[in-house]
Amino acid sequence: MRHGNEQGLHLAGNATFRHTNTALLSVSSVEAPRIVSSWDFDQRLASTLKRLKFPPRLLERVAGITHRRWWDAGTSFDDAAIEAGAKAMAEAGVEATDVGLLINTSVTRRNLEPSVAVKIHHRLGLTSSAMNFDLANACLGFVNGLILAATMIDSGQIKYAVIVNGEDARATQEATLARLQRPETTREDFTREFATLTLGSGAAAAVLGPADAHPGGHRLVGGVMRAGTEHHELCVGGVDGMVTDAKGLLDGGLQLVVEAWHEAQPEWDWATMDRYVTHQVSNAHTQAIIKAIDLDPTRVPITFPYWGNVGPASLPMTLAAEAQSLTSGDRVLCMGVGSGLNTGMVEIVW
Repeated sequence: MRHGNEQGLHLAGNATFRHTNTALLSVSSVEAPRIVSSWDFDQRLASTLKRLKFPPRLLERVAGITHRRWWDAGTSFDDAAIEAGAKAMAEAGVEATDVGLLINTSVTRRNLEPSVAVKIHHRLGLTSSAMNFDLANACLGFVNGLILAATMIDSGQIKYAVIVNGEDARATQEATLARLQRPETTREDFTREFATLTLGSGAAAAVLGPADAHPGGHRLVGGVMRAGTEHHELCVGGVDGMVTDAKGLLDGGLQLVVEAWHEAQPEWDWATMDRYVTHQVSNAHTQAIIKAIDLDPTRVPITFPYWGNVGPASLPMTLAAEAQSLTSGDRVLCMGVGSGLNTGMVEIVW
């Protein structure tokens, strides 16, 4: 049997999509309080850096990250996600009894089961009729959560949805720092684990609801999704560390973003958006995307220098920071990329 593409048919796949009646009612973030500088990491790795002949201030030079944040002892990532969720619900004016869906998109987790979402559902006081589950898709998870929730609101299955995320990089970074201080660490070992040192901790949440009931909300218009899963081995992470082919990840991710951008253009005009809120990885990653699709760099907010890469939380945290300067009618393109590789772009009209 011949596949559709062999028959000359156009297969849409993860192509463009539109939302019909969903608005972003609020987006909030919670910053982890403990500031950990890249200089601190350099000091802990001083002997390794010297032995392997790496230049000083490597994280700042290569990634553009001056510091990231960790949670205080006793604060867990899911507690932070709960705080962000409660904050977003209060800002949206949505009661717990009205929420029909909770999606947790955190990469961080303590155990395989139960889901992280169940504790958050309980602590937010949501009703037993509110669906709740984890949605895991690396750094793209929050964008996937927005799209899924919007689809369910558009269909009338639910009225309000809460998407949350909490990340804690400390344990992974502590384990990586200890491993990289070993005398047998090679340049290849260091390079493969370098990306782990760019991570950060933080939390974010968003509330979505029906646009026709909230004319002052920010409309989710639609966007594009695209998969490049032939690259699924370029970045593999676990509790104890993350191994990354940095160049391969940058090249593959950039190609995927460019392909998705051009695929969307016949239907979407994204050349003159008021903001391009991207997943925050590093200076090299951000500048490569700006150059590849010819974005106005003044419209691309940057948060990675002082938050690091906060995984799925980085995009909504950046959007929450930008919300104060956005005005009614502004067009915002949320652009995410996740290991695997997957990319998604969603337009929001403020």
